[in-house]
Amino acid sequence: MSKVAENVSSLELADYQRAVRMLLSNPLITDAYPNRAALPLIRRWADQLRADLHEVLGYRLVTTANTARLLRVQDELDVTRPARTKTDRPFDRRRYAYLVLTLAALGRSGTQIALSELAEAVGADAARIDGLGLDTERKPDRDAFVDAVAWLAERGALALADGSAADWVNNPDRAEALYDIDREVVFAIYRPSRVLQHMRSVTGLLDFDYGFAQGRHRVREAASRRARRLVLERPVVYYADASESLRGQLRHPGLIEDLERLTGQTVERRAEGVALIDASGRLSDLRFPSGGTPSQAALLLSARIAAYVTNSKPPALPAPTAAERDMALAARIDAGLPVKGVMDQLTEAGPAEREAAAETVAYPFVTDAWLRTAMKQLMNTYGMAFAVAWRGDPDRLLREALNLLASLRLVVRVEGGVLALPLLARYRGTTAEVKPRARRAEPQTDTLFNVKEAQ
Repeated sequence: MSKVAENVSSLELADYQRAVRMLLSNPLITDAYPNRAALPLIRRWADQLRADLHEVLGYRLVTTANTARLLRVQDELDVTRPARTKTDRPFDRRRYAYLVLTLAALGRSGTQIALSELAEAVGADAARIDGLGLDTERKPDRDAFVDAVAWLAERGALALADGSAADWVNNPDRAEALYDIDREVVFAIYRPSRVLQHMRSVTGLLDFDYGFAQGRHRVREAASRRARRLVLERPVVYYADASESLRGQLRHPGLIEDLERLTGQTVERRAEGVALIDASGRLSDLRFPSGGTPSQAALLLSARIAAYVTNSKPPALPAPTAAERDMALAARIDAGLPVKGVMDQLTEAGPAEREAAAETVAYPFVTDAWLRTAMKQLMNTYGMAFAVAWRGDPDRLLREALNLLASLRLVVRVEGGVLALPLLARYRGTTAEVKPRARRAEPQTDTLFNVKEAQ
């Protein structure tokens, strides 16, 4: 029997599981973020959360008077959860750089700071980085800088005391904004697990304890935690992507028992792998299917691909392993590291590679040409239900839909097309009909579908 939440009564279990989901979906919780009810909920269950999250996942919960910070263990690189602007655009490298430099400047500041003063401090640091800089005379630089400031303000590190950041962006010579600084939140946000100056590769941020655990019991314990983390963090874990020892842990009955009692969600185990199904909608950072044209187009496209794979039997190609995908992504990120001069003296060799997956699996290959044709057919059938901004650009809509399907591990991108992964079959019977539009004056900005998802 699982020892997870063993001190929680059956009457209080749902409330405890809600606290778990809140913390897992929001690793930083403050008085105001993500809402004012979150921190009291975490405080109530802090001791039990601290014990269970460490035992099951190897995570560490750090609480202060005004914050709760979950320190995760990072097993793999993940590009599916970027920081986002208030308009829901993913941060680019410039915004990430300004975010980190802003945190550094706030750590050296007092209790209040003017936006122009903060920009000057960040600009001085940015000027020492090749290709970055922060010129407040350039509006794109001001926009990127204020996006970083707004991200921190949303989480409570900064609180607007006077003025307007939007006015400063539009006219920095005549407008100003004054912020109160919450230093406790500032220090809770940035808690690196490694000294960044000492790393030659972004892979140095990943956890490699599993490969170096001493003793049979410690190795098994580390593998067990890693298997649970993978199921929790990934939309699906395919056995083909896991090493032999991890496959044993993924098939262990205790994994389902522990994760279901911890989160209150259902874990499904199929022949190809394991997935945690978020029926609550409060644990996943990415809902699928959901509203919005890209998501609806991705759902319709997934049904088309599944039907094509079933009926036409396209050729199968070997899929790149998870380790190979991680290595390719790491190489792209590492290309931007300033490893020269003093950095070259400080950096250390990275850790050894993990145990590789033991098998290569082939999946049905769907060509780019077929995908473009399928998207044009969907546009002809459902185009009037798509938002106006998407109707004239099916290629852009196809890219966004495929990016979404890839992030959900329904397909994997390869040269010349995609490989259809097993979870895609879940949506093979999906149907949709266009709802009639109500007469209204404002422009249409979203889809109008009745969708029936096959299970």
